[in-house]
Amino acid sequence: MTPNIAPLIAMIAGLAGLGCLSLFTPLALAQPLEVRGALLRGLDKITARITTFESPLGEEVTFGTLRIIAQTCRKRPPEETPEVAVFLEIDEERPGESGRQPLFSGWMFASSPALSALEHPVYDVWVIDCSIEAEDSDLPESQKSPARDNADSKRE
Repeated sequence: MTPNIAPLIAMIAGLAGLGCLSLFTPLALAQPLEVRGALLRGLDKITARITTFESPLGEEVTFGTLRIIAQTCRKRPPEETPEVAVFLEIDEERPGESGRQPLFSGWMFASSPALSALEHPVYDVWVIDCSIEAEDSDLPESQKSPARDNADSKRE
């Protein structure tokens, strides 16, 4: 045996002995996708209109009088039980009033929307998915809201 191969064989044998062969699986080699935001759905209880919208991480989005900031979005890998969790901060800015009223700050879970929900008389907000770099959301196309440009052009 040449001296260059012996350390390599010893390292492989050591990894196999420790049960670390999972280092060689495709999952360990795959790079995680970069989460760029959260896909949320909101209900206006007055008009009964449901809107699906994206909230980029760290940026404020508006839904009615609500101001929503998604701080982080976590999604389990496909081989585990599906779960999406988003840390949201939701404030309300009412017309004619100065300042904002904090309404919600915490984790919302896609699989259990009632576990940690926004309490508001007019609006409901819940988590659908994480928006990732490759735009391959698990949400079927039939459930996504049309882009604003397309929706406006269809009305005219």
